[in-house]
Amino acid sequence: MRLTPRASCTEIVGPRGAALAVKVNAPPVQDRANDALRQLIAKEVGIPPSRVQIVRGHKSRDKLLQLKGVAANEAARRLA
Repeated sequence: MRLTPRASCTEIVGPRGAALAVKVNAPPVQDRANDALRQLIAKEVGIPPSRVQIVRGHKSRDKLLQLKGVAANEAARRLA
């Protein structure tokens, strides 16, 4: 995932290279942007936010997420 904080709206933009571009309107302080990302991905995939975990990139725009309770191909289909 490629995260852009402080955007005008929260949305999944689409593929950007090998990553999925996501914009959130939350600022990148006190994990607000990361929390907004987790909320958005959980909503789009249909799982609780507690099942979305940031594995790598807590303080970076490039993030690796783990979604528990949903297959990778199903998550990719729902996010496309």
